[in-house]
Amino acid sequence: MTIMFNKPGPSSTAVDGTTFRIRFTELSAGYSGHPALHELSAEIRPLTTTALVGPNGSGKSTLLGVLAGVIRPTGGELHHAGGRPPAFVPQRGAVGDALPLTVRQTVEMGRWGERGPWRRLTRQDRAAVDSALERLDIADLAARQLGELSGGQRQRALIAQGLAQESDLLLLDEPTTALDPEARERIAALLTELVDDGVTVVHATHDLDAARSADACLLLREGRLVDQGRPERLLTPSTLARIWQPA
Repeated sequence: MTIMFNKPGPSSTAVDGTTFRIRFTELSAGYSGHPALHELSAEIRPLTTTALVGPNGSGKSTLLGVLAGVIRPTGGELHHAGGRPPAFVPQRGAVGDALPLTVRQTVEMGRWGERGPWRRLTRQDRAAVDSALERLDIADLAARQLGELSGGQRQRALIAQGLAQESDLLLLDEPTTALDPEARERIAALLTELVDDGVTVVHATHDLDAARSADACLLLREGRLVDQGRPERLLTPSTLARIWQPA
C-alpha cells in the first residue's frame, strides 16, 4: 500500500491535467482480517463538497477513517494534495456525553495536533479556538458542559473542534444525523460557506437532501464503490433502490 502527502498548495495536478485534493486507487481496508473496503478508486476535487452515500455497513465510516489517517489501508494507493493533515469530525455518538468537558475544552482539543494535550495553548491557538466558536455561533455556550447541549449545538461544537485545526480538508461522519430540520439546514449552509472559504469537505450521510446539495457523490454498497458523479445523476429513485436493496 502507498500513502502520499503532496506538499505544495491545496490541490495537485494529476497526469491527465485534472486537479484533486484526495485521490485513491484500488484502496482496500478492513478490521481484524475482515475486509470493509474493496479496491475503491476515485478522486475528490479541491474546494468541493463530496457526500459518501450508502446504507449502514457500506463502508462510509471506514473510508472516512482511512482518509483521516486513523485507519490504515490494507492495499492500494492514497494521495493527499496539501500541506496539512485533514480535520476529522466523528459521529456524535463517538464522543461520550459523560465526559466532563465544556464546549471550549472540546474545541481546544482541535489544537492538540499542534501542541499535544499537555502543553499550554499559545495566543495563536486561543485565537483559532475563538474563531471556530464564533464561526459556529456557539461562543455563548463556551462554558457549558458538552453533555448539556442539544443535538444541534453539540454537533456544532464538534465541527468547531474540526475548524480549530485550521485544515483545508474537513471530514465529517454523519454530521446531520438525528438533528431537527433547522439544525440540518444550518449545518448544510455552513459546509457551503466553508467551501467558499477554501476548505474541501467530505461527509458521510444518510440525509439525501444533504447529499443532493453536494458537488459530487460516491455511492457505496458492501464496501464497494458503485458509482460516482454529480448528485442529480446518481440520486435517482432507481439507483437508490438498487443501493438499498437487500443483499
